[in-house]
Amino acid sequence: MKLKPIYILATAVIITAFASCKKDLLKTNTDPNAVSVDLFDPNNILTTTQLFYTGSTDNAIEVEETEIQGAGCYIQHWASTSGYYFGDKYSLSPGGWGSFFDHAYTYGVKYAVDLYTNTAGKPQYKNLHQISRIMKALIFERITDVYGDVPYFNAGQAYTKSIYFPVYDKQKDIYADLLKEVSQATDSLDVNADKPTGDQFYSGADDQIGEWKKFGNTLLLRMAMRLTKVDPATAKTYVQKVIGHTMESNADNAILQHGTNDPLTINRIYRGIGEDGAIQLDGQISKTFIDTLKVHNDPRLPVLAYVYPLDFEAGGDPSNGSSVPAEQYGLPNGYNSGNAANGIQNYLGNPASPGVPFNPAYSVLGSLAAYSRPSPIIFNATAPTLILTYAESELLLADAAKRWGIGGSAQTHYNNGVLAAMAMLSAYGDAGTISDGDAQAYLDANPYKDANGLNMINTQYWIATFFNEYEAWSNYRRTGYPVLKGVVYPGSQSPGAVPRRMEYSTVDKQVNSTNYTTAVAGIPGGDKITSRVWWDTQ
Repeated sequence: MKLKPIYILATAVIITAFASCKKDLLKTNTDPNAVSVDLFDPNNILTTTQLFYTGSTDNAIEVEETEIQGAGCYIQHWASTSGYYFGDKYSLSPGGWGSFFDHAYTYGVKYAVDLYTNTAGKPQYKNLHQISRIMKALIFERITDVYGDVPYFNAGQAYTKSIYFPVYDKQKDIYADLLKEVSQATDSLDVNADKPTGDQFYSGADDQIGEWKKFGNTLLLRMAMRLTKVDPATAKTYVQKVIGHTMESNADNAILQHGTNDPLTINRIYRGIGEDGAIQLDGQISKTFIDTLKVHNDPRLPVLAYVYPLDFEAGGDPSNGSSVPAEQYGLPNGYNSGNAANGIQNYLGNPASPGVPFNPAYSVLGSLAAYSRPSPIIFNATAPTLILTYAESELLLADAAKRWGIGGSAQTHYNNGVLAAMAMLSAYGDAGTISDGDAQAYLDANPYKDANGLNMINTQYWIATFFNEYEAWSNYRRTGYPVLKGVVYPGSQSPGAVPRRMEYSTVDKQVNSTNYTTAVAGIPGGDKITSRVWWDTQ
C-alpha cells in the first residue's frame, strides 16, 4: 500500500518531537505513560515502530553492517572484495555481528514495547493494541532468527519496570509466545473498532483492518514454517489454521514508502550502503544470484541488476550504465582485490555449461566496476521497502503443500508465488514493471517439477527476498535451499560452510555480562557463527 510522502514527513516531525520528550523524561524521571498517552497520540508511535523496523536513524549502520555486509553476503545475494563486507568471507567481525542487536533494541523494540504498553486496556485503541502485538512479534522474530536466545519477555521495559539487564530467553519459548501473540492479536482485530491513523502499511486501504488480518495470518504462516525441522507438528497445526486467510494478491502486500531523503524516512538500505561513499562502490551482486537469474532468462534481471558507469562515484548520476541482461556479471564470493592467492585479479571465469552461464575472466572485464550492482530502480533514497508479501505467502504455502499435502496444490501456489514476485516489482515504479506476458513466459519455460519441488520453491523464495536479507538467510537455514557452495578463505570463521547465526553484541556482553554468560552456556557450540539456533536443528 502507498502513503503520500508529505504525510510521512509530517508524521516524522511529530515523531521527532516525541523522541525529544522521551529524552526529557530521562532527566526528570517522569512516568513515560503520562506523556505518551496524555500528550501524544499512540498512533504516531506506530509510525515510528514501522519505520524503525526497516532500520535505525543511526545512519542505518546496522543495515549496512549486519544485514548487507553480513547476512546478504552469507546468502550470496551480495559479494565484495572489501574487508568491510565481512560476510563475503565469513571473517571475524564482532562489531558487524552485534550491530543489529544493539540497534534493534534501542530503536525497534523500545518503541514497539511503548506502543504495546500505552494502548493496553484502552478500548479506543482496541485495534491499535492488536497491531502493536503483531508489530512487536515481527520485530522479535527477526532478532531471534539472527541470534537465537535473546532478551524477550522483559526486553524494552527499562522505562516502565526498571528492568535494565533482561535475561536471555530460550528461542523455543520465544517462538511459542510469538505464535500465540500473533494468533490471538489477529483473531482479535475488529473491523468495527478504531482505524489506526499512523499506519504506514495499510492506512490507505479500503479495508485497513481486513488487510491487517491477512498480514497477521501471513506472518503466522511464516513463523510456523520456521519450525519445519524442529517441531513439524506445531508448524503444521498453525499452517492449517491460516489456510484460506493469508494474503490473496499483491494488493495485500505490506509496503513502507520512503518519501524523502530525511534521516528518519529515507530507505535504510540506501542510507546504509548508498550514502556511505566507498561502501556503495565496494558492494556488488553475487555471481550466484546473477547466474541463477541469467541461466533461466529471468525478466527480473534488468530490474534488479545494473552495471554502473565505470567512472561512477557514490551519489553520482548512474544513467549511462547498462541494464542489458547479457552485460550483467556477478562478482564471485570469496575473493580479495589483489593478484595473489584468493585475489580477484586471478579469477578465470567459466565457460557456459548446462545450468551455468558464461562468465569472463577478471582480466577481460578489467575492473570491479564492471560487475553488477543493485539497480537504481530498487536502490535509491526513496525506494519502498517490501515488508511482507503475497509472493512469500504463496511460496510458503507451496512448501507446506509439498511437505504435508495440505492447503491445495504445491504447483498452484508455486505458480502464484513466482508470478506475484515478478508483478510486485511494480512497487518500484514503471521501470520495475514486468509484463504479464514476460512473467508467464518465464513460468512456462521453467515449470514446477514436483520431484525437485522444495528446491524450486525455496530458490524462488530466495530470489523474491532479495534486499530482505535476514529473511532470505533464515529461510535458507530452514530449508537448505538454494544449494550454496560455502566460501573457503584464510581466516574464515566458518570455512566452507554458510554461517548459521550472528554472534552476540560485544556491548551487551560487557553491560549485561551475567545474563550474556548464562545464555552462551546454553548454546551448543557456544557464541559462534557456526552454532545453530533452536529451530535450525540438524
